Amino acid sequence: MGFFKNLFKSKKEKEKDKKMALGVKSSKEYSFGALRDLINSKRKIDDSFYDELEEILILADMGMDFTLTYTENLRKYVKKNKVSSVDELKEYMMDVFDEMYVGKDKSSLNYNSNGLTVFLFVGVNGSGKTTSIAKVAYKLINEGKKVCLAAGDTFRAGATEQLKVWGERLGIEVIAKGEGADPSSVIFDGIKYAKANNMDVLLCDTAGRLQNKVNLMKELEKIYRVIGREVPNAPHETLLVIDATTGQNGLNQAKVFNEATNISGIVLTKLDGSSKGGVTLSINHELNIPIKLYGYGEKMEDMDYFDIESYLYNLFEGILFEEKE
Repeated sequence: MGFFKNLFKSKKEKEKDKKMALGVKSSKEYSFGALRDLINSKRKIDDSFYDELEEILILADMGMDFTLTYTENLRKYVKKNKVSSVDELKEYMMDVFDEMYVGKDKSSLNYNSNGLTVFLFVGVNGSGKTTSIAKVAYKLINEGKKVCLAAGDTFRAGATEQLKVWGERLGIEVIAKGEGADPSSVIFDGIKYAKANNMDVLLCDTAGRLQNKVNLMKELEKIYRVIGREVPNAPHETLLVIDATTGQNGLNQAKVFNEATNISGIVLTKLDGSSKGGVTLSINHELNIPIKLYGYGEKMEDMDYFDIESYLYNLFEGILFEEKE
């Protein structure tokens, strides 16, 4: 019952959790309403119960691998403990999530303790990458850090100008060159500027040419060489931006980018607009890549650090356990 001990919150404490509650609202209503109905049916545990449960989890974009692992854990528990009703199983259903995720998700960002920190952002066009970079910059600025940006996505029309607009709004420097310029040269100039001006963090945009994996890999390899040469052990984070509303397509993107480069974390955008938020758990389960930040709205402040415990608590409150009064 570790999950309940760690996560049961008073109403006052839950006021602090409104951001995550907003983020999972759509998933909770549309994908997991069926789970609530299944739990409340007070039926016996049989093959049809597992079949319905698997269908619910797959439709919620949990993914086949996660779903089968999850239900297999339930089957073993039921057999070992001679559980006969869904009502008896409900508490353990939450504990399985606890065992699979809580305490294993290293969601904190890595910083250079001795000089400039470099974060590299990758992701397909349309994922919200450029806007997410601006939101992360805003967050770091409000944490007291000196931040600048490098417009390394030189292939998408308008990407550089978009980042410049965000830079003006935030009052920070954006290092950029013309469209079609060598991305690694832009990032080199960004590092040079950041060092000369005692910046704490440089956020680097890159092109999301997923349709041409070979060129993507070559480009990222060159960027890594340049960054590593100028700042030892950098980049300190390579963050993949994924649109939560794309569901399993987001998982497929993560697989391809993870083959092209060493992804250290995920930035999940549009979580509040996703009715199939199970992809959050699917990515973590299949690729063992932590979600480090998530976006849940249109405002600059609508970006926060991801907390797997908060995510699970808000997603399954009122379904697998009841709100504490």
